[in-house]
Amino acid sequence: MTAEDFIGRADDALDATYQEPMTLSEYVDAILEDPGLAAHASKYLLEAIEEAGTRTVIEEGEEKERYQFFDDPHNDGEHAILGNTEVLNDFVDDLRSIAAGRGKDEKIIWLEGPTATGKSELKRCLINGLREYSKTDAGRRYTVEWNVAGAGETSTGITYGDSPVEDEDDWYESPVQAHPLSVFPDDVRDELVADLNERLDDHVPVRVDGKLDPFSREAYDFLEELYRREGSEDLFSTVTDPRHLRVKNYVVDVGDGIGVLHSEDEGSPKERLVGSWMHGMLRELDSRGRKNPQAFSYDGVLSQGNGLLTIVEDAAQHADLLQKLLNVPDEGHVKLDKGIGMDIDTQLVIISNPDLEAQLNQHAEREGQDPLKALKRRLDKHEFSYLTNLSLEAELLRRELTNETSVWQADSWEELEEWIQEPLTVQVRDSSNEVTGKELAPHAIEAAALYAVASRLDAGEIPAGLDLVDKALLFDRGYLQEGDERIDVDDYELDTDANDGEHGIPVTFTRDVIADLLHDRQDRHHADLDVENVIMPRDVLNTMAENLGGAPVFSPTEASEFEERVVPVKNHVFTEQERDVLDAVMRDKRVDQATVEEYIEHVYAWEAGEQIENDRGEYEEPDPLKMKVFEIEHLGRFDDRNYEGNAPDEAVRHFRTEKIITALNRHAWQSRDHEFRVEDVNPKEIPVIETVLESHDWDAVKRTYEDFDPRQWDNPPSGTETADLKAKTVRNMQELFGYSEASAELTSRYVMSQVSYKWD
Repeated sequence: MTAEDFIGRADDALDATYQEPMTLSEYVDAILEDPGLAAHASKYLLEAIEEAGTRTVIEEGEEKERYQFFDDPHNDGEHAILGNTEVLNDFVDDLRSIAAGRGKDEKIIWLEGPTATGKSELKRCLINGLREYSKTDAGRRYTVEWNVAGAGETSTGITYGDSPVEDEDDWYESPVQAHPLSVFPDDVRDELVADLNERLDDHVPVRVDGKLDPFSREAYDFLEELYRREGSEDLFSTVTDPRHLRVKNYVVDVGDGIGVLHSEDEGSPKERLVGSWMHGMLRELDSRGRKNPQAFSYDGVLSQGNGLLTIVEDAAQHADLLQKLLNVPDEGHVKLDKGIGMDIDTQLVIISNPDLEAQLNQHAEREGQDPLKALKRRLDKHEFSYLTNLSLEAELLRRELTNETSVWQADSWEELEEWIQEPLTVQVRDSSNEVTGKELAPHAIEAAALYAVASRLDAGEIPAGLDLVDKALLFDRGYLQEGDERIDVDDYELDTDANDGEHGIPVTFTRDVIADLLHDRQDRHHADLDVENVIMPRDVLNTMAENLGGAPVFSPTEASEFEERVVPVKNHVFTEQERDVLDAVMRDKRVDQATVEEYIEHVYAWEAGEQIENDRGEYEEPDPLKMKVFEIEHLGRFDDRNYEGNAPDEAVRHFRTEKIITALNRHAWQSRDHEFRVEDVNPKEIPVIETVLESHDWDAVKRTYEDFDPRQWDNPPSGTETADLKAKTVRNMQELFGYSEASAELTSRYVMSQVSYKWD
């Protein structure tokens, strides 16, 4: 593309974003056609979230519907909030109640949680999402602008500054995004809003209660007085004539419909809330014996957020301000000065770490005399927690280490598991200004993420027979595999009141540990391979555990407790590495999927007493020999003693019925709205078959490679079966699982060193 092409695309983007200003009459016609364009603040925020749709996720072992708005889809997931779906859903439910006026109007939404749990990402996601939604036809947002220059025979102008200007520059927008319908007299506006709601196909009605802001009221009053003295008959029409009043759309952003009060913002409570008087301007403007609202800055958080959203970030830094907010949700009103007030329509959200709650409870022992009781009653708390899903933590950790922003939306656990276990290469510049690619080997990110999740789980609420890793896997995929059995989360008695996610290792600690490892050369060497630039899973786990004691974020008790939890994580990761090596060793011996599917089809026909269509289109009985061979050679479950000829005994019949047919029937039930066909079944959905497709053991390796010796793996003699098998295994690990040659060498060495202890 050329420079002109890019400039043209920018022109198109701006043209699609903005509309030409319209008259008040044109605006009313537009909202009568589409009443949603007149939405009040909480309704607009709710619509923006719902417009993005939902998707199904599994968190803490349960399927949940998640609003995709929180995946930050307009920005390719840059500020997506990972996890905490239930908290976000409760937040939306509160919005729905507030928007509909169902008893929560006086509430201030409070989002609390420890550091690095996604609270700041929520702020950014809200800003991004609302900005982009306001650029769409469905999300247009409107306010008014005024021009009093040359009204009647006077040349008086209205301004934010110290002198009026002319022509297009004579137009001044409401500094607080006043709703266009606030121009109408109360009784007329009420009738108009009632008409809108009769046309509105929505359970949340439009509400417009506020009056014009003081700046706009100054313009309106000036024009009304002027034309009343001139004897104008249609006074409202004259005041709101297109010469003086226009309705314009604006793109929502910080300062324009969104107010954000940061932790470092200073000033008196009044300045932080609504703004301040500019005393120099008071002398310049016609104040008529009082303070002129034109001389007000309107740069406070409520002024900026009027019309949509007000966020108080790190609210513990502004605890003195919170009590000043009480009348905002109650009355929708704040004061600029003793005699000048301003109606506010904004959704209040405060964000804090747990330290705010300590401040709010400082007088709790005084019970009825607690001066903060009224404030606490109005705060509706939603608690963010650390992620307890392995996949979400792995995704978050990759985001912290790279520029990856896409949100993982897998179609199956197998796909998600592949992403979790993927290697990661990061380009690192060293002290000599050279750039080196550092490889986080397969399972390194998984190991770090799993350790962090294990540290956050309530160890006292684990069902018998499980450990922290089992619970983490149960939360992530909704089931556990025990041999042939796939046990669903509903079959376990998990305590819903467990303290999962309240404490633990934050992602920032893990990120910093890995960042330091990326700048270190590992103390290992190889004659041909760059193994010193490979970071293995055990490198990450050992360093995390070693650094716990020196990290100020952890108490000594926490550091000791978390250090003990590394053992089951190490065991799990080794099992995953061992599976990779076994699959690579036995790659040529794996059962192809077509053979598996043929077996399933024959078993299903055998049980149903049906025939099978062969390649020639002929129907024939299911082949008992094919089923027998598969069950003996590939499943390894039975031998010739279980058959009379090719006819199965009771044990084989029971196996076919309970392990194969039951799984097929479950699939048929889940797909009952569609015609069931055996060929539609993914063989991996049958647990015992998944084992055949994916798992091998060292006994099978012994039978297949009789001269193989794992003790020679590090440096096998040339020409031996061990040397040939190692070369093939390292190559297969690269092709199957994304290992580099160096990480495949290190991983296979580690696995074989453990296997050699028990080889004989």
